[in-house]
Amino acid sequence: MRVALYPGTFDPVTLGHLDIIRRAAVLVDRLVIGVAINREKGPLFSLDERVSMLEQECQVIRERSKTEIVVHPFENLLIQCARDVGAMMIVRGLRAVADFEYEYQMVGMNRVLDDEIETIFLMAEAEHQAIASKLVKEIARLGGDVSPFVPSAVGRALRQRFG
Repeated sequence: MRVALYPGTFDPVTLGHLDIIRRAAVLVDRLVIGVAINREKGPLFSLDERVSMLEQECQVIRERSKTEIVVHPFENLLIQCARDVGAMMIVRGLRAVADFEYEYQMVGMNRVLDDEIETIFLMAEAEHQAIASKLVKEIARLGGDVSPFVPSAVGRALRQRFG
């Protein structure tokens, strides 16, 4: 069974994240979406809210895919989470060259920690390359329209959060 882990904070989940999830799902038998508990980032949405948003948004992908998709919160090292869920690979999305530089360092460290777990990169589709959760939150905070960047339910949650 091919198992992959797609980790992130998903604060909030964006159309870019969902694009990577859809595309990763066709590569494996089981895709675990690891929702990182990162207290240092000070997430806008609680862990339960982020997990719930992902569960809801992944339902359509589950129905259209033969892949089992599981949402799994984690707080330990990424490589340990991958071991815990039986992942043979870690999926990472890339938007730009700046993403690659950071990811390159992470892959190197993860290979030292466990050289049996591969990392694969999926480039975001062109229409999603500019989407970043941080920017989406800023647009929403300032009253802008986030509908081109997030699913409608996530947009509603952002509007409620920022009033």
